[in-house]
Amino acid sequence: MDLFSLITLIGGLAFFLYGMHVMSSGLEKLAGGKLEKTLRKMTSNPFKSLLLGAGITIAIQSSSAMTVMLVGLVNSGIMQLGQTVGVIMGSNIGTTLTAWILSLSGIQSDVFWLRLLKPENFSPIFAMVGVTMIMASKSTRRKDVGGILVGFSVLMFGMNLMSSAVSPLADVPEFANLLVVFKNPLVGVLVGTVFTGIIQSSAASVGILQALSLTGGISYGMAIPIIMGQNIGTCVTALLSSIGVNKNAKRVAVVHISFNIIGTILCLSVFYGVNALFPLPFIDNPIDGVGIAAVHSIFNIVTTAVLLPFPKQLEKLANMVVKEGHKDDRPTFLDELLLRTPSIAVNESRSMTVRMANLARTSVQQAVSLFDTFDHKTADQILENESTLDWFEDQLGTYLLKLSGKELSDADSRQVSKIFLTIGDFERLGDHAVNLTKTARELFDKKLQFSAEAQHEIEVLTKALSEILELTIVSFAKENVEMASRVEPLSQAMSVIISQVRTRHVDRLQRGECTIEKGFIYSDLLANYARVFDHCSNIAAATIGATLDSFDTHEYIDKVKSKDNPNFTELYHAYLNQYAV
Repeated sequence: MDLFSLITLIGGLAFFLYGMHVMSSGLEKLAGGKLEKTLRKMTSNPFKSLLLGAGITIAIQSSSAMTVMLVGLVNSGIMQLGQTVGVIMGSNIGTTLTAWILSLSGIQSDVFWLRLLKPENFSPIFAMVGVTMIMASKSTRRKDVGGILVGFSVLMFGMNLMSSAVSPLADVPEFANLLVVFKNPLVGVLVGTVFTGIIQSSAASVGILQALSLTGGISYGMAIPIIMGQNIGTCVTALLSSIGVNKNAKRVAVVHISFNIIGTILCLSVFYGVNALFPLPFIDNPIDGVGIAAVHSIFNIVTTAVLLPFPKQLEKLANMVVKEGHKDDRPTFLDELLLRTPSIAVNESRSMTVRMANLARTSVQQAVSLFDTFDHKTADQILENESTLDWFEDQLGTYLLKLSGKELSDADSRQVSKIFLTIGDFERLGDHAVNLTKTARELFDKKLQFSAEAQHEIEVLTKALSEILELTIVSFAKENVEMASRVEPLSQAMSVIISQVRTRHVDRLQRGECTIEKGFIYSDLLANYARVFDHCSNIAAATIGATLDSFDTHEYIDKVKSKDNPNFTELYHAYLNQYAV
């Protein structure tokens, strides 16, 4: 093996890692919010968690990314440590698929259909199709599919480069002498751990081992400890991601590495124990790519089968390693680790925005209730809610700016745009709740009371306010376009009705049925009601825009108000009649 072969090996590794990165990113974007929705189905049932962990890892082709995702979700308080144990086990099984795909390169046959199964034969076709989709398609989703195909092709090209680079080693005596060292299982475990830890990809290190196996110099006895070490080495990514997170999130990384270390000790002890009593005939036989894939799968399946009944014990071990703390155990609001998996980050941002929306609705409803019976505790709670809404807006805005710099699918981009457009409106709803609270407090402190006619008008407006808040928040949370489309007709109807109420109010002032002092308070109340209706209209427009991929609020409002929209006209007149004063 000369210098040029070494350069080819390094280049092959680079292509392999880059292809894996491109393919994983494309798969993740294609999966989109399904990852987050699937993870939210986690239960205490370890078997369900196991299947979901395996499925998601197969979808994104990275157990390291899966574990980092779990660390971020636990650090944000979205998942509990106990929910991650089964997922981690399933993730270790899911990641073995890559080795099986790579093992297809070892197919030797003259049969056309079998030769076609070799990745080096069909990956150029994938590359051509992928490049065509990227260049010719206008759909981001199709471009993502093209990226996956190109990533896979680059990965396989890197694998072929590595295989061709190491093939001359079969005739190098120094290489055979070096391999003698690997007959020591502890050395094999150590080398597998260190190398995988450096490149932070068990799939890549297994691929390199499969390439080396083509020389015929790697035996089962050498490969088995290395493969187990590779499983330990892949935990480095999770360990690095656990720096700076709370203690509960650190325990996720501990569970991951404990699983692999316990599995390695157990499997090596059984394997070499059996070999000592009953010498295994295949231990010195050369291993091939299929054999490496099989050992990789068997190790993870056996370890999972042994440890799956003991999730609580793994939790206790993690709690013993990372002891309870006092100051750093609070969940982090949308951990930045989730940015490594943008689709998860987008959906968790959306979940946080739904929490913000519900809090804004509660504040407005509480403020309105103060006009019936003023309560100081409720008034204080509204002020506290307003401070929390300000914090939500600041945190979400900062996080979304970072998230917008990531590669997002079309659906995720629309979600980010919708959240950007609405968090300001939700925060302003809290402000108007505070304004209404001040108005109610002024009435209470000055012992003032509106006329019977004005009170009736307020009751009608309050019913409309409750309905539009319900339509707005529920349609936003459930992404229900039909409900959202009812908001603008109601908002426009209430704009007309509030204008009528103002005219009636001026008439009462002129007739001396209302004082100037009460008149100012009533005008403030009407102004805040009107602004709440306006903000609900903006939120509903953004909800519809996220579906229609159009976020021009004014264009949407003009369109729904046009004479050519019978649905708007019908709803508009229905609301005018329903809330007529």
